[in-house]
Amino acid sequence: MLTRGHLDRLGPGSYTHCMRPPAITIEDRTLARADIVALQGDDPVRLVGCALDETKLSDLDFTGWVFERCSLARADLGNAVLEFSRWLNCRGAFALFRGANLEDAVFRSSDFNNASFRAATLSSAAFEDCKLTGCDLTDAKSMDVRFTNTLLVSAKLPEFNFRKDKLVGVDLSSAELVKCDFREATFENCSLREANIDQARFQDADLRGADLGGLSILAQAGRFKGAVVSAAQAELILSQTGLKVRAR
Repeated sequence: MLTRGHLDRLGPGSYTHCMRPPAITIEDRTLARADIVALQGDDPVRLVGCALDETKLSDLDFTGWVFERCSLARADLGNAVLEFSRWLNCRGAFALFRGANLEDAVFRSSDFNNASFRAATLSSAAFEDCKLTGCDLTDAKSMDVRFTNTLLVSAKLPEFNFRKDKLVGVDLSSAELVKCDFREATFENCSLREANIDQARFQDADLRGADLGGLSILAQAGRFKGAVVSAAQAELILSQTGLKVRAR
């Protein structure tokens, strides 16, 4: 039996008994708020190649809607209901999702650089092959959110919950990771280079697949207790003390 938490694994076109498929498809149109309001009803809608740049879409219900190849630069989706929504090959630089409900939403191959997800609900959401450079996820509800092959360079993720997550291809270089929980997390082909990890917890994490360049790990060694690093990473960490590791 499929639950809400499983839907994001299915892909943009997949629905179950708890979810109606899109009733209509709108293609290659520039849409204003009034157009979107007119489309709202009991069934979700599929938008393909539509322009929604700078459109005010706050407080609307987009449950189950599908967005493909849409442009949403600086669109305002604040407090919108976007549960089970699907986003494929979309572009939305500086879009606002502040306070939006994105539970079980899926973003694939999309660019939302510098977007704001402040205080958004991202529980069980998934971001795959996305560009989220400079995004603000402060105060976002992050239970079971998944990032795969995604750029989060210089993003703001204070107190984000990554506990026991498997992070694959996630670039967190220069990101704000203050008080994040990475306990028991596994990193594969990831980067934490020069991120702000003040008060972040890495106990029992597997860091062998992460770029740790520029991190002051020894200064906060207690928060890395039990973490696993490679020999090369250990040498990098020890170099912060001025010690040099030589093979016999």
